[in-house]
Amino acid sequence: MKTKRWVEPAVVMAFLVVSTILIAWSGADLAVSAPFCLGGKWSIGYLQPWQLLYRMIRFPAFALAACGLVACTVSFFRPDLRHWRRSGAFLVLLLALGPGLLVNVVFKDHWGRPRPREIVQFGGQKQFLQPWQRGVAGQGRSFPSGHASAAFYMMSPFFIYRRNNKRLARLWLIGGLTFGVLMSIARITQGGHFLSDNLWAWGMVYLTAIALYYGLALDQLDNHSPKTGTPACST
Repeated sequence: MKTKRWVEPAVVMAFLVVSTILIAWSGADLAVSAPFCLGGKWSIGYLQPWQLLYRMIRFPAFALAACGLVACTVSFFRPDLRHWRRSGAFLVLLLALGPGLLVNVVFKDHWGRPRPREIVQFGGQKQFLQPWQRGVAGQGRSFPSGHASAAFYMMSPFFIYRRNNKRLARLWLIGGLTFGVLMSIARITQGGHFLSDNLWAWGMVYLTAIALYYGLALDQLDNHSPKTGTPACST
């Protein structure tokens, strides 16, 4: 059983690496961003719905994490709701460790990859770097996308429900991925991030979720109340 735990993260990591190589080989990072830079400006990205998505920032993610915090806290005062505890903690920890620590602090603040609107190909002054090429910390905050990572975080209930409620799990997965892709498009149209930045935003969140899924033993958790059969968290 423990051996199988490595299969999913290995597949995800292999997908990320292969996709990154293909993006670099094909020049997709520049090719995908180029149509949105018109006369040195990224005006398309500030039309709707892309501007609305950008302004949403991280509100949906914070709302979902708040739901998890409430569920976890209440479980300590209501023993009959203790089945909510690990699920609630998962939602809080995933936001803090995935989009928060790994994406924004460890990489985004220190990797130094210039944004599309900052590179010479699109009228800027900085050199284009591939995702694996580290730039000067603090002088480029493109890799990975913080907005996209917060949007992809919305797929997190998939991990809570995927063992006992596959239909609900699929709905959260599809919804979270759709929101993440739309946010990724918005950031590309605004010259804020490359295709590969958004790809790795998804990957880092997903890999963090897998680590927490097994770390908190959600794979062994019954997410239904023994009395009512109600899902532990219906957010």
